[in-house]
Amino acid sequence: MERYKISITPRTFHFKQPAGTSRGTYTTRTSWFVELTAADAPGRLGVGECAPMPDLSCDARPDYGERLRAFCDMFEQQGLIDYDAMADYPSMLFGLETALLNFQRGSAALFDTAFSRGETGIPINGLVWMGSYEEMLDRMEEKIRQGFRCIKLKIGAIDFDAETALLKRIRERFSPREMQIRLDANCAFPYDQALYKLELLSQYAIHSIEQPIKTRRWGDMAELCRDSPLPIALDEELIGVNDTETKAQMLNIIKPAYIVLKPSLHGGMRGTEEWIRLAGERGIGSWITSALESNVGLNAVAQLTAKMYGDRITMPQGLGTGLLYTDNIDMPIEMRNDSVWFKPQQ
Repeated sequence: MERYKISITPRTFHFKQPAGTSRGTYTTRTSWFVELTAADAPGRLGVGECAPMPDLSCDARPDYGERLRAFCDMFEQQGLIDYDAMADYPSMLFGLETALLNFQRGSAALFDTAFSRGETGIPINGLVWMGSYEEMLDRMEEKIRQGFRCIKLKIGAIDFDAETALLKRIRERFSPREMQIRLDANCAFPYDQALYKLELLSQYAIHSIEQPIKTRRWGDMAELCRDSPLPIALDEELIGVNDTETKAQMLNIIKPAYIVLKPSLHGGMRGTEEWIRLAGERGIGSWITSALESNVGLNAVAQLTAKMYGDRITMPQGLGTGLLYTDNIDMPIEMRNDSVWFKPQQ
C-alpha cells in the first residue's frame, strides 16, 4: 500500500467584482488546498481544492480546517477515501477525490475524454450576478457581446419588476432560438407568491428556474413543480441529502424537471455521479456547475462533466466562474467564446 502524505494550505481569493446572491454578497472566498505526495513516487504531486460556501455548504463549519486535517490523517492511515465517514463533508471529499485523481494520472486531465484531450469544448451559460438594474443590464450586455447563447440570471435581490424588465429587454432583441434564458432564484420567492411570479416570468420563454422557494418543503415544491408553467430545477434542495434512499425519495416526491449539481455541495464526484444516475432513471434532466472554486476546482468540475455527459455535450453547463478572481491559479483551461476548453500539456 502506498504511504501518502497530505499537506493543507488555506488561500483567500478576491473577486474582481462583488458576487451578489439573494443570501448576500461575496467579495472574498477561502479555499483549502490539499497536496498529496507518496514516498515511493518522489516528485509526483496531487492537488485538490476544498471550497465550502459560507451559509450554504452543509460542511461549512468554524473548525473546517481541523475537520479536514482529521480526514486527511484518516486517508494517510488507510490509503484510501472513507466515503461513508465523509458523506456529510462534500467539499472536503471533492478536494480529496481531485487530489487523488491528479496524483494517479500525473496530469490535470483527470479522466480520458475528448475534452481532456483538447478535442472538444464544453458549452456553458453566461452568468449574470445580482446587482442594481443598471449593473445587471451592463453585465448581461457584456455576456451577449462575448458570444454567449445561454444566459443565466440570478434574481430575487432587486425589485421583481426591474428583473422582469431585464428579461423583456433580452426578449426584444433575441428570440428563444437565439438566446436561452435560465433563472436562479436562490430560494427568494415566498411560497404564496411563487406561482404568480412564475406565471409572469413564463411569458419570456424561460428555459428553467432554479430553486424558486426555500428548501425542505418537499410538499410545496412538489405542488409548484406540478403547477408551474416553467420547468423547475433543484439546487439548494439537494444540499445535505447524501444517502441513496433519501435522494430517490426526494426525486420521487418532488418530480423536478432538472437537478443542478455542484460537486463541492452535492457529494463530491461520487455523489454527483449518483444524483445523475438516479435522476436519469426518472426522466429528470441535469447539468453540472462549479461553485465559485478557483481554477483548480473548476478544472476538476469540467473534467467530471466531460466524463459524465460524453464527448458531445449540447446542454450548456455552469462552468464559467474561472474569471471571477483577481488572483486565480493558472490551470490549462481557457474560455473560447461560450465554451470552456482544456489545453493538454505538451
